[in-house]
Amino acid sequence: MEFHKHGLSIGIERFDKDFFLSLKAVGKLTHEDYEIITPMIDSALSQVKDPKVDVLIDGTELQGWELRAAWDDLKLGLKHNNEFRKIAIYGNKHWQEITAKIGAWFMSGEVKYFDDVNDALSWLTLNEK
Repeated sequence: MEFHKHGLSIGIERFDKDFFLSLKAVGKLTHEDYEIITPMIDSALSQVKDPKVDVLIDGTELQGWELRAAWDDLKLGLKHNNEFRKIAIYGNKHWQEITAKIGAWFMSGEVKYFDDVNDALSWLTLNEK
């Protein structure tokens, strides 16, 4: 029997109205993965009026999405669009850089791709309050 590891792990830190989300995507994401993670993000953000969110996405082990999961990802982004201030995508594949550029079209905040996690974190914390 062969097992395929996949899913999203999430870290959520809150500082008053500011949130820092760290997400690690592994394998090929499924609709079921989003059924688990979406309520966690929705719940955390619903507790504060007008939250401002910075996000670090580690995609170094991401292999892609099932079609329905890609739709779930887009819906989640659009639902919280105005709450995202900066999204840093840390990856190691050229298609991830292209995906970041396309995702930036749908987001009101800034979206940027990095191939170095320290550069991503520096950018996220630049110009903080």
